[in-house]
Parts: sequence; C-alpha cells; structure tokens
Amino acid sequence: MANDELKVRLGKDELTEFFLDAFPGQDRTSHEFVEISPGFMRIRHSAEAAMLRPGGIVSGPTQMAFADRAAYAVILAHIGIVPMAVTSNLNMSFLRAIAARDFYADASIIKLGRRLATVDVRIWQDEPQNIAAQSTVTYALPSK
Repeated sequence: MANDELKVRLGKDELTEFFLDAFPGQDRTSHEFVEISPGFMRIRHSAEAAMLRPGGIVSGPTQMAFADRAAYAVILAHIGIVPMAVTSNLNMSFLRAIAARDFYADASIIKLGRRLATVDVRIWQDEPQNIAAQSTVTYALPSK
C-alpha cells in the first residue's frame, strides 16, 4: 500500500488513551504524539533520570524501546487498535549520543500489508536532520 493510499484511523487522543490503558505503569507525560499524517508519525519523548546511562546520555535500550513504540503507534494509527500486533524484527543503528533532554522519533511506514508492516524510525534531537539512531521495525499483524 503506497503512502498516498494510507488513511489515518486514530488520532492523538485515541492513541494516548490506548497506550495508557495497555501499559498502565507508564508516566502520562513521558511521550507525546506530536504529529500524525498518512504514513507518518512524530513522537516526543522526555528524558528522565532512569533512562540515562553513565555519561548522562540516553541508553540504547531506551532508544530501542522508543523506536518500537513509534513503529507500533504509527501502525495502529493506520489500522486501528489491534493489541496483538507484535514486533517480529527490529534493527537499530546508533549514530550519535542523545543528551538528557527531549528527543523525537519520526516513524514512516515503508510497507503496510495484510500480515506484516515495516516502519523506518529515525530518532533525533534538536533538529530532524540530527539523526541519533535509525531503526527498521517489522510488525506481524494478526489475521482478521
């Protein structure tokens, strides 16, 4: 399905409500869905002390979880609430350190099929061209 054929089915409020219900231990203010458009989503993540590694930078596991969340969110925004869509593959390249302040993920759907969805996620700080990490994430979608 080409991005010009994709339709956004869920808005920021519905996604926020789903994530808060599905992951109840999560801080309400740690993530913000900033922008949703056909085939694309931008999410802001606030840096917190618990996610920092020595040197005061955001840890790799935090960045991987953020990439996974961004991919899951952009897919759900386009297919609706499907809780059992699950990660089947996640490749991550760390390009530069992320300081202990807000950072963002831009998630773009590469392919949205009946059984698999693949998303390109670029994590950045300060400016979108300052890419700190890049991830390709594939989700297995349950049969209907």
